[in-house]
Amino acid sequence: MESKEERVLTDYLQQNDLKYTDQRRMILEAFLETECHFTVEDLHAKVKTINPSIGYTTVYRTLKLFTECGLAKEMKFEDGITCYEHLFDHDHHDHLICLKCGRHIEVIEPEIEILQEKLARKHHFKIEHHRMELYGVCKKCQE
Repeated sequence: MESKEERVLTDYLQQNDLKYTDQRRMILEAFLETECHFTVEDLHAKVKTINPSIGYTTVYRTLKLFTECGLAKEMKFEDGITCYEHLFDHDHHDHLICLKCGRHIEVIEPEIEILQEKLARKHHFKIEHHRMELYGVCKKCQE
C-alpha cells in the first residue's frame, strides 16, 4: 500500500517526467524511518545497509527531490552543517542548538507562533515561512 509521502513523491516525479526507481524507493523508505535531523552522510550510511550499491550522489540528488516536492526541509545551521528533516505532514517547530555538542532540540511553543502572527498583522506583513534557532548550551553540557 502506498503511503501519503510516496504519493507526494510519485506525483512530483510524474509532473517532472522523472522515474520512480527502486533506488529512490529505498532512499524514501530509509528517509521515512529517520525522525530526527540528519545529514546526507547519515542517510547514505543507512541506505547502504539496505543496498550497498547506492552511491552518495544518488542519495544527495534524491534528498534534493524530496525538498523540491515538500517531503523534506533542508536546514543550514550556524556550524556550517546542512541537515534535513521531515516536512510533509509534520507540525512546525523551532530549534534549540547546543554550541558545545551540536545537539538540536525541537520545540513547539504555541505562544511564540501567536506572537509572530500578531507582529505580522501589526506591520501588515504576510509571513510565507520562518524558522527560529536559539543557540546556547544544553543541560548535559552545562554539567
